[in-house]
Amino acid sequence: MDPKGSVTSPRDRPVPRWSLGSSSGLHYGSFVNSLSSLTPQAVDEPAISPRRAYLAVAVLCYINLLNYMERYTIAGVLPKIQLFFDISDSTAALLQTVFICSFLLLAPLFGYLGDRYNRKYIMVGGLSMWLVTAAGSSFVTKSHFWLLMLLRALVGVGEASYSTIAPTIIGDLFTGAQRSAMICVFYIFIPVGSGLGYITGAGIATLTGDWHWALRFTPILGAVGLVLLLFFCPNPPRGAAETHGEGVTGQSTYLEDLKYLLKNKSYVWSSLGVTATAFLTGALAFWAPTFLSRARVTQGLVQPCEKEPCDRTDSYVFGAVTVVTGILGGCLGTVLSRRLRDKVPNVDPLICAVGLLGSGPSLFIAIFVASASIHATYVFIFLGEMLIALNWAVMADILLYVVIPTRRSTAEALQITACHLLGDAWSPYLVGAISDALRRSKPASPGWSFHSLKYSLLVCPFVGILGGLFFLMTALYIIEDKKAAQQLVEEELPSQQAPAPEPSVELSNREK
Repeated sequence: MDPKGSVTSPRDRPVPRWSLGSSSGLHYGSFVNSLSSLTPQAVDEPAISPRRAYLAVAVLCYINLLNYMERYTIAGVLPKIQLFFDISDSTAALLQTVFICSFLLLAPLFGYLGDRYNRKYIMVGGLSMWLVTAAGSSFVTKSHFWLLMLLRALVGVGEASYSTIAPTIIGDLFTGAQRSAMICVFYIFIPVGSGLGYITGAGIATLTGDWHWALRFTPILGAVGLVLLLFFCPNPPRGAAETHGEGVTGQSTYLEDLKYLLKNKSYVWSSLGVTATAFLTGALAFWAPTFLSRARVTQGLVQPCEKEPCDRTDSYVFGAVTVVTGILGGCLGTVLSRRLRDKVPNVDPLICAVGLLGSGPSLFIAIFVASASIHATYVFIFLGEMLIALNWAVMADILLYVVIPTRRSTAEALQITACHLLGDAWSPYLVGAISDALRRSKPASPGWSFHSLKYSLLVCPFVGILGGLFFLMTALYIIEDKKAAQQLVEEELPSQQAPAPEPSVELSNREK
C-alpha cells in the first residue's frame, strides 16, 4: 500500500480485474488466482478523478452530519417530549431503542447488498425512506405515542443503508494516509452532528415554541443531501484504490464471508471494542443533558421544569462540548496514528485502548462532582469525550485495512449490528430503567430524581474500561491480519504472462 496515499487513477495499459471469488479455493490469508480471473475484463466505470473523489467525500460527510443531527435531536428536546406524552425515563428511552433495533436488524441485509449491487442506488433508496419517516414523526399527536415509536424504527431502516455502505465507498476512493484523513473527516461528523442535534433541536423548539419543528429541520436539509448524492457520488469498483482503479470481484457466499470475518481476530476484537464505545456514547448522548439539567435543580440554580418553556442551557452546552471534543479528539487520534504507524505497527488499537481506558476515570469523576459544581462536571465530561473521540476515525480505519474490499460492506454491517445490539440499542434504556427502579425506592423529589440517574450512569465508565481491554487484545493480532488482507489485494502480477498449457495456474498460495 502506498504510504502517501493515492486517489484512483488510470494506468497506461490495461490491467485485469482481480478476482477474489471462492471458486478458486481462496482461504483467509491466501491469494490464489486462475488464468480466467487474470483475463482482462471490461471495466464498467472509469477511474475516479481526484476532484470527483473529494467531492464525493464532501457529500457523504454532509449526509453523515445530518444523520447524527437527526438521531440526537430527540435527546435535545427529551424533557419536552416527556411532558407532551407524559412518559417515564424508561419509556422515553425506548424511542432510541426502537430506532437502533431496526438499524441493527437490517444492517446485515444492506451489508450483503452493498458487497454485490450498486451501492449508490441502495443509499439513495435508504435516504429517501429516512426523509419521509423522519419528517412524518413530527406530526404525531399526543394520543399516538406508539406511532412515534414506529416511525422512529423506520428511520433506522434508512440510516442502516447509508452507514453500512458510505465508509466502504471512501475506502475504494483512497489509500494510505489519504484514506486515514478522509475517514477521519467522515467520522468527525458523528460527534459534530450529535452535538448540533442537541443545539438545533433545543434552539428550534425554543424559537418556534413547539418541539415538533425540531424534528422537521433535518429532513429539509436531507432533501438537499439526496440531490447531491444522486449527482455527485460515484459507485467506484470495489478495491479500486488498492488496484489503481481496476477493482476486484468477489463470488463468495454470505456464509463464506461470515467464516472469513470470524477468523479475522483483529476484526472480532475491534468490533467488541466498538461495541463498548457505542454503549458508552449512546448512554451519555441520550442522558447527559437531562442529567446536567437535574444537577442544576439539585444545586438550586434553576427550578424544576413543570411546564414549557424549560431551561435548555445544558442541551446547548453539552452539544457544543460534543462538537469541539469530536473535532479535537478525532483529529488528534488520526495525527497520532499517521505519525506513529511506521514506528509502532499496531498503534491504532493502542490509541483506541488509551482513549477508552482514560475516559473511564474522567467520566466517573464527572458523575460525582455534578452535585457540587456544574463547571467542574463539564471539564471532566470534556476530557472524557475527547478521549473517546480519539477512536472515531481510527477504529473505522482498522476495519478497512484488515478486511478485503469485497467483504467490507458485510464487515461494516456485522460490526454495526453487534455494536448496536450489545451497545447503544439498550444502554439508554438500561440507564433509564435503573434510574426508574432506584427512584421508586424512595419518595419522589427533584433531588432523588437526580441521584437515581447519577447512580445509573455509573455503568458507563466501567464499560469504557472493558472496551479498552478489547482494543488491547486487537493490538496482539492486527499486524498479522493487516498483512494478510494486503496479500489478497496487492499481490504483484507478473509484468509478462507466458502462455500456459493448463486451463488454470495457481500463482501463489500462502496459508496462514
